[in-house]
Amino acid sequence: MNLRNFLSTPEAIVAAFLLLATLWGTSFVAIEAGLHYFPPLLFAGVRYAVAGAVVLGYAAVAADRWTPRGRDEWLGVAVAGTFVIAAYHGLLYLGEIRISGAVAAVVVSLSPVLTAVFAAALLPNERLGPVEIGGFALGVLGVVVVADPAAAGLGSAAVVGVGLALAGAVAFSLGAVLLRPLRTDLPIAALQGWAMVIGAGQLLVAAAAIGESPAAIVWNQTSIASLAYLTVLSGVVAFLLYFALLDAVGPSQLHLVGYAEPVVAAVGSWLLLGHLVDAEALVGFVAILAGFLVLERREIADYVGGDRLTG
Repeated sequence: MNLRNFLSTPEAIVAAFLLLATLWGTSFVAIEAGLHYFPPLLFAGVRYAVAGAVVLGYAAVAADRWTPRGRDEWLGVAVAGTFVIAAYHGLLYLGEIRISGAVAAVVVSLSPVLTAVFAAALLPNERLGPVEIGGFALGVLGVVVVADPAAAGLGSAAVVGVGLALAGAVAFSLGAVLLRPLRTDLPIAALQGWAMVIGAGQLLVAAAAIGESPAAIVWNQTSIASLAYLTVLSGVVAFLLYFALLDAVGPSQLHLVGYAEPVVAAVGSWLLLGHLVDAEALVGFVAILAGFLVLERREIADYVGGDRLTG
């Protein structure tokens, strides 16, 4: 089925958006469950080695071309693989050893705010004014509320876990901005497939460097289900859905999926693992969302105004 043809109506786009938020939101819960049985970097590396091979196979069949050409395209897949796949997921998985998937999802929801800040600092046509700086400060305040270092202590497992998840979000956002000047006509599925394979290789090398061993993996129903879900559903299916939505609505609107993910993660963590999200995480999420709305207020207003004009 051609996903672009399927996403031809507003109802289909909303359904795809909700499905993507569900797949990516529950991935935080699947990571949390799987980390009881996998070393973290090895877990992430195996997931993206398999997912990358499948996405590259899809690109070879469905895209005009699937191999990078020239310096910019190879540099682009290297940036995406290093920052968006390897650094982000490696740090996220290490963080989720110490914090719940729902809390990690709240911290990672700062990514669109960080992306706007990095874009203003690194790209020539992007700027932050006082209002935008205030939005960024709101987002950072939200992360501080989630970590609650005064109560937990700076060296506590929870604060370290939040710090690792935040570092992962920084890597993801920086990679997304560094990738913008390197975008060419390489199909996005090919770019993502190569990034997954390159990032998986880096994760597996890092896993070996810190002494993680395949012998430490515990194979049982839970570990197999977690790996299969992360690889097939929140990996291959979700990324292909993401590609189609990116074409249909553009990056500004698709950013909003990041704010549905913590809600899904919180519900999934409660239903599957019995974990409740505390008040600090909820307050922090509201602050991060407020920061995003301040930073992206013009784009959101244009989008809503456009909907009203065409609706």
